[in-house]
Amino acid sequence: MRTPTIFIAATMLATGTLHAADEPQNTQDTQDTLNTLKAEDIFNLEYASSPAVSPDGKQIVYVRRSNDIMADRTRSNLWIANADGTGHMPLMSGRDTFTSPVWSPDGSRIAFVSNQEGSTQLYVHWLESGRTALVSNLQESPGSITWSPDGKSIAFTMSVPADHKPLSVKMPKKPKGAKWNDGVKYVSKAQYQRDGRGILEPAYTHVFILPAEGGSARQLTSGDYDHRGPLSFSADGSEILFSTYRADDWEYERREADIYAVDMNGTLRQVTSTPGAEHTPVVSPDGKTIAFLASDDKKLAYRITELKLMPFEGGDATSLTADLDRSVSNPIWDKRGRGLYFQIANHGMEEVHHTDLKGKRKLMAGGLGGTTLGRPYTSGDFDAKGGTLAFTRGRTDRPADLFSMRGEKTHQLTELNEDALGHKVLGDVHEITYASAIDGEEIQGWYMTPPGFDPSKKYPLILEIHGGPHLSYGPNFSAEMQRYAAEGYVVFYDNHRGSTGYGERFALLLQNKYSSEYDFSDHNSGVDAMIAKGFIDADQLYITGGSAGGIATAYAVGLTNRFRAAAVAKPVINWISKVLTADSYLYQVPNQFPGMPWDHVEHYWKRSPLSLVGNVTTPTMLITGEADRRTPISETEQFYQALKLKRVDTLMVRVPDSPHGIAGRPSRLIAKVENILAWFEKYK
Repeated sequence: MRTPTIFIAATMLATGTLHAADEPQNTQDTQDTLNTLKAEDIFNLEYASSPAVSPDGKQIVYVRRSNDIMADRTRSNLWIANADGTGHMPLMSGRDTFTSPVWSPDGSRIAFVSNQEGSTQLYVHWLESGRTALVSNLQESPGSITWSPDGKSIAFTMSVPADHKPLSVKMPKKPKGAKWNDGVKYVSKAQYQRDGRGILEPAYTHVFILPAEGGSARQLTSGDYDHRGPLSFSADGSEILFSTYRADDWEYERREADIYAVDMNGTLRQVTSTPGAEHTPVVSPDGKTIAFLASDDKKLAYRITELKLMPFEGGDATSLTADLDRSVSNPIWDKRGRGLYFQIANHGMEEVHHTDLKGKRKLMAGGLGGTTLGRPYTSGDFDAKGGTLAFTRGRTDRPADLFSMRGEKTHQLTELNEDALGHKVLGDVHEITYASAIDGEEIQGWYMTPPGFDPSKKYPLILEIHGGPHLSYGPNFSAEMQRYAAEGYVVFYDNHRGSTGYGERFALLLQNKYSSEYDFSDHNSGVDAMIAKGFIDADQLYITGGSAGGIATAYAVGLTNRFRAAAVAKPVINWISKVLTADSYLYQVPNQFPGMPWDHVEHYWKRSPLSLVGNVTTPTMLITGEADRRTPISETEQFYQALKLKRVDTLMVRVPDSPHGIAGRPSRLIAKVENILAWFEKYK
């Protein structure tokens, strides 16, 4: 791998074909003779994430993620580079996991998290000597790692088991040598399960502090509440700011959070009390101001998150982004404390902006992305320190690399995938905008043409629908879509109503309409627009999507029979059963629906694909993880059995031990894509 210095424009969003500049384009006629992306190539992919800039702005540590074919996992190592594009080298590398790098205030040390001792612990690396020390002995994994201003302590959050004895039960004494079944388990918390973790042991998240040279961690917060990061120290190091909601009904209020401060003796001070959620506090360099993120408490599926300022000691807050109509994330003070950097999603891309303290904003870097390998979700990370901005940026034909910007100069610091993809011929991505037939709403989408594409020929089309539904796709790298294109398909995807990055009005067009004939029209009109281009075989249309995209796919085949086959991944089929069995019920019921399911049975049923199953004739494959608690596999089983009763050709693909993220391991991503391809091939 080489580490060249390359100037890149501030934004990569453009109309027309989006591919690597100056890349030679293969003009051979058939996929069979082209060196396209194969299933096994997915194990060779890497990407950069989580950049952390040194206080002086001269160096950048980042997490380099690569797939391990022997362990079938994505491995995370720490690498470091100079901000000018030189000196790229490993910092902590191996088969263990190394994540969450955080520079000490003087830039001499880097704290990070690793499992190299068997459990997840905190480590500190000294740059000058190259020595590394294990500094913690924790029972649970630490999060929100934050240095104190004097560099003598490290604060973090950690889960603490609760003393949970809801009943006093006396069991008879077990006879010597008897083999009894395991004892019963009690569930009494409202949030008792979580996708990827199963049934939760009762616990609460608290704030801790630890000597930076190692020692015993001390718990600063108390009570049966979750105290969440990110954390921020006061300028003098006497207090730590965080977010929590300390009310009796806190488990039920998913849209409520306040900022608190805790001193080193555990004394709490409430900083905000406005209805809604205030979180992600960041203290200014001079210690006089707190920047934080906030959203209101309206019971709607999507709310805008604003960037606000208030005096450190408390008082009225002012918004710096009230007129932006985009949700803000990751606020970071600039080096002089005269403004902040922040991140937004905008029309399918992530951007970094800067605002002064009066709300005057400037775009600093666009085209962030590439930190997801499977599907082309908007993504990307950034950090800013010492006058240097570091960020991850991908292309339609490459996952994320690391970039830096200092002044007007932008440097590309890595080329992580040239060895794996430099000799491959990949699909090209093009932008398309069109009007939804149901009401004329403008929809943005993209389509990927196969390697060796010839516009005079006819190609089969795959419609791929994103999840969320309040997420978004963009012109980003997608291993899944590149595989579809490599097999000769044109792949079409859109940001239908409800997608983020287009403002609050657009996101709320799906309120109480998820899924419905409205989002279906957005997709269906896009398919019509693609057919109008002249190179799509209208008799060879296929549809797929995962999670919210799986719901939309299952709903679509109840509204139309135009698709030759469908692949429904991890769907909701029956909203009444879903919200009463899945881990997301505390959020979904009050915000996404007009009321409780037993009071609004007709509404829940109308939104359910199962209500339309009597219309389905499309051959439909279903694929879901057996350990999925977000869209439980019982949802998939309902649709499968209904289709069997109707004698519609169907296949259920069960992913053993997998949670909702069925592409969470390299082999599972490959299995998902190759099974979908095989199902579509069956109906060509």
